[in-house]
Amino acid sequence: MPAVSTPGITELLDAWSSGDKSALDRLVPMIVEDLRHIAKRHLDRERRGHSLQTTAVVNEMYVRLVGMKKVNWKGRAHFFAAASNVVRRILVDAARARQSYKRGGHVVKVTFDEALVVSDQRSTDLVALDDALTTLAAVDRRKARMVELRFFGGLSVRETAEVLNVAPNTILRDWKLTKAWLRGEMRRIKGHDSRALEAN
Repeated sequence: MPAVSTPGITELLDAWSSGDKSALDRLVPMIVEDLRHIAKRHLDRERRGHSLQTTAVVNEMYVRLVGMKKVNWKGRAHFFAAASNVVRRILVDAARARQSYKRGGHVVKVTFDEALVVSDQRSTDLVALDDALTTLAAVDRRKARMVELRFFGGLSVRETAEVLNVAPNTILRDWKLTKAWLRGEMRRIKGHDSRALEAN
């Protein structure tokens, strides 16, 4: 992912925040590859032969980000922090929809391509991770945001430190401890040993 301070993006985000709709048209070509990178990073973790579509995830990310009302973007880092949250919601919504369907319950309607269905194990992992992050956020919001930025947003240690306004060494220390806590919490929630955080 390019450096957080890439010139041009911050100015366009400011203009978009101020109501300049043409700024969004100029912004999209500059960020679409970053959005694709975020989506692809998650889809690469899926089993071989899955039917997930990067384009479907990117399109849904774009729709949800554009739909955010009255956001005062504080630069590129803030934008990608929001994108990380959107990715989390997209993937968890799809995982919960799949679990509901597998249990024979009411199928949850999702607004993006029907191909966005994750494998059974991945669904379980994502839902357990989401539940564990919700628990963590109630105790330590910054650490929960750190996981969201790194796991769902694909931000580097340096980028995550910049967004959260802490030293990179703090992120490195917290990341190791938080991953261990999340694995334990996920085992407690779902009764299984998750590999969801291994790639980070």
